[in-house]
Amino acid sequence: MILSPLAHQNPFRYTKIYAIETADVKPAGGMRLPSMIMMRYGMQTRYLVPGDYMADPSVHVFDGRVYIYPSHDRESGIAENDNGDHFDMRDYHVFSMDDVENGEVTDHGVVLDIKDIPWAGRQLWDCDVAHKNGRYYIYFPLKDKNDIFRIGVAIAERPQGPFIPQPDPIRGSYSIDPCVREENGEYYLYFGGLWGGQLQRYRDNKALESAAFPADDEPAIPVRVVKLSVDMLQFAEEPRPLIILDENGKPLRHGDNQRRFFEAPWMHTYKGVYYFSWSTGDTHLLCYATGSNPYGPFTYRGVILTPVVGWTTHHSIVEFRGTWYLFHHDSVPSGGKTWLRSLKVTELNYNPDGTIQTISGSG
Repeated sequence: MILSPLAHQNPFRYTKIYAIETADVKPAGGMRLPSMIMMRYGMQTRYLVPGDYMADPSVHVFDGRVYIYPSHDRESGIAENDNGDHFDMRDYHVFSMDDVENGEVTDHGVVLDIKDIPWAGRQLWDCDVAHKNGRYYIYFPLKDKNDIFRIGVAIAERPQGPFIPQPDPIRGSYSIDPCVREENGEYYLYFGGLWGGQLQRYRDNKALESAAFPADDEPAIPVRVVKLSVDMLQFAEEPRPLIILDENGKPLRHGDNQRRFFEAPWMHTYKGVYYFSWSTGDTHLLCYATGSNPYGPFTYRGVILTPVVGWTTHHSIVEFRGTWYLFHHDSVPSGGKTWLRSLKVTELNYNPDGTIQTISGSG
């Protein structure tokens, strides 16, 4: 029996309808069934916070409940540009639910505000959260008073916050889009983003006098990975480059903008394999690579999500109650305003060989 998905969709939800081919199935009465019979409905893609603009979801399961930590878009009036100045976020909300597909989404309100961060300049972008020894740590990128992105930490006693910020950013931190992964009691932070994310301003963890991009035939600028200190508040080592290899074992090239890293790192594991995923930025794809340890290297495998409405694409991949989900965003509800994005979730599926089935961004 072969299962094949069909999709009926509107701008806000779609239902995946599974049809079963029965060409080789003959009931006891001997009459052959029609070649296609509609069997069941799959998950509906759903917008999670229709009353507000939230984006860049980092998602975790804590105490049997799904918690979503997004950035909070707003209409700032700032003109759109390649540095992303129009993404002028100023606070974080936390959302939670116990049923991804149909459950009520709880808004726990503002859990961290830029006005409460002592070193704050502007632009509170994508964050992530880790849990250790009964405490919850939110890692957030924020421009300091010199307009340089740093990564800060704030602490809470509950997954829904509120989070109390540390007085200073992490020493030696730079760029954007932190993602935290726990492995055997060790915590690893992945970070980085090009253009407005400022990663091109650094080489070997040192600031350059001016931003520099490689030539198209040179290796792409890599995302960074670093182990966190025992207290979760600092780097325990120098950040390292995480290298993504092509099918020939060579690092992806800067000019390969259909595959090279741009921003939005995320790490998960499936059947003992590490899956590193990211956005390609100016080609608007979510891609992934696989590896055998948190530091890599990783080998490119394919596309998770095709382009959505809006310039950016950013995601989390999470398993909950036996089903895998892709949380991401698009700009359909705002009529295509790329700085006003909306959270959504859909089911994610693997093939028998461990590759991920590509999802249409138009769904």
